[in-house]
Amino acid sequence: MFWVGRNKNSEINIGFQFSFSETIIHFPEVKDGKCFFPFHYKNGIFYDCIKLKTKHKWCSLNETYQGYWKYCSEDDFAKCVFPFWYRHMIYRECTEDGDAFGKKWCSLTQHYNKDKIWKYCD
Repeated sequence: MFWVGRNKNSEINIGFQFSFSETIIHFPEVKDGKCFFPFHYKNGIFYDCIKLKTKHKWCSLNETYQGYWKYCSEDDFAKCVFPFWYRHMIYRECTEDGDAFGKKWCSLTQHYNKDKIWKYCD
């Protein structure tokens, strides 16, 4: 930041102030890109499109977000993986088992017990 000021003796003071912070350059959306899952963004790892600081869900086009992104279309959202293992059982469709709200969910990998990656079913 550049500033100019006067002290009580009417002398002109000119100065610069620099501030450094983590800056990620944001580029315009890449409409024909392919989502990369999982991707790293800030301090998280994401296995599906996310809605952070935006009106619509988006994804990174790189394993580690580097400013290249796109809004997600229906084809981009994470897909359920069947069959999957959960608590010593094999599931071939969405289940309510283990969900505190009784909503149907599925695993995004074959081994939920190990990976613990899931989403609610539509």
